[in-house]
Amino acid sequence: MRIISLIILTLLVGTPALAAVELQPNHPERYTVVPGDTLWGIAGKFLKDPWRWPELWKRNDQIKNPHLIYPGDVMVLTFNAKGEAELHALRSKRLTVKLSPAIFTEPIQEAITTIPPKAIQPFLSQPLVVDDKTLSEAGYVTVGVEDEIILGKYSNFYARGIKGKPGDLFNIFRPGNKFKHPETGELLGLEAIYLGEARLLVAGDPAKLEVTQSRKEIMPTDRMLPTPEESPLPRYHPRSPESDIRGYILSVLGGVSETGSTSIVAISLGKRDGLKQGHVLNILRHAGTHKDPVTKKTYSLPDEITGQLLVFRIFERVSYGFILEAIRPVKPMDTVRTP
Repeated sequence: MRIISLIILTLLVGTPALAAVELQPNHPERYTVVPGDTLWGIAGKFLKDPWRWPELWKRNDQIKNPHLIYPGDVMVLTFNAKGEAELHALRSKRLTVKLSPAIFTEPIQEAITTIPPKAIQPFLSQPLVVDDKTLSEAGYVTVGVEDEIILGKYSNFYARGIKGKPGDLFNIFRPGNKFKHPETGELLGLEAIYLGEARLLVAGDPAKLEVTQSRKEIMPTDRMLPTPEESPLPRYHPRSPESDIRGYILSVLGGVSETGSTSIVAISLGKRDGLKQGHVLNILRHAGTHKDPVTKKTYSLPDEITGQLLVFRIFERVSYGFILEAIRPVKPMDTVRTP
């Protein structure tokens, strides 16, 4: 089985006190994990707020890493002497191998992930947001070797501002929309539209490259940045932010006007706001204002919860989130905030 990243669940020290965890009214007493399950999906079978899974999780010291969940594990819901719900994992011996001379057992399959890896993996190394400085320092396409101005896969072309050695890979992107804060108008960054990838053939000025991947047509002035080394899927720890933060959905990846579950969105929060990978945020519909039919005066409508997202990639002032669930369409200008 292809190796995928594992999930480690941890309770955060210093997290503000929360109300008691609510169980789903039709929750199972036991659930057997199967291949293809995600942590979020399993948590949703037991809890109304799946991100609060760690509060019910109880360690099993006979398992080497009790925080990881594997296909074949049986999740059991019990209640302690105080009447508080607890979740335990029972691991089948036939699914494990003994690690001698240690007393622990280790599963022969791979642990399940929080969300489907294929949903976000392509977006972990692509440039999604750039600032003015990065844009000004990026290399750029000048012309095809055969003087063509529209390039595709296997096209050879010249570029300037390229530093590297033959064999190095470069992401090709085109500056897109400007991300501005809906309230302050502050420029948060420039959207980077991913076009493809190229391999450096001959270093110099101009440098000669070959397009190895092409998602869209590539043209002169399109920008280039070194492709980061491929890394495993990060170990996300689903949890609420430590403080009450609020932001907006800036755009839906792909440029559509509305979207739903399993889609990716850009939000107006980043590192400077204390956002971290794995933070879960509520999505609220921005209802706006309404004219009172009696007084004829305009008043503000309350925001309504639409769904939840998990933050998976963070920049200084902008981040990207994966929509875990949505009960109505999600649109730009919808609010995101701490659950």
